[in-house]
Amino acid sequence: MSEQAVKQYLTFGLDGEVFALDIVKVREVLELTDVSKLPLTPDHMKGVINIRGHAIPVVDMRSKLGMDKAGRTVDTCIIILDVLFESGVLTVGIVVDSVREVIDLSEEAIEPPPHLGSSVDASYMAGLGYQGDQFIILLDADSIFADEEVPLKQAPETKAA
Repeated sequence: MSEQAVKQYLTFGLDGEVFALDIVKVREVLELTDVSKLPLTPDHMKGVINIRGHAIPVVDMRSKLGMDKAGRTVDTCIIILDVLFESGVLTVGIVVDSVREVIDLSEEAIEPPPHLGSSVDASYMAGLGYQGDQFIILLDADSIFADEEVPLKQAPETKAA
């Protein structure tokens, strides 16, 4: 009997749907704070926030994924991610409607992204997961931000041992 690999995902809500990111990419979750706007950036780029002396770019995930904008609520928060760019790993914040929970999904509970035709770009999807009878859209953080031009060069951080 072979063991199925199990991965953990942080689930979050956007426009009534459930999305998830590999927990390995998640650094922390923050309450929504004021974001300093930057000029001449794409609509989905909200600006930057200061985290422990570092300017971290913040992206509105609704806008990035082509969803309608929503107002700020008590549940709105920022997920801080480490994303792989050509230049290395950079830290990015994403604004989401709400953070739900960390879940475990086995490989057998994940389907590959559906083929949606050439007019729909599904490259940002890592797959579709199931929890009970609910679909969970698994996002590939590196693919979502692969085409981004990061507004700031970030100082490399050293991780505490």
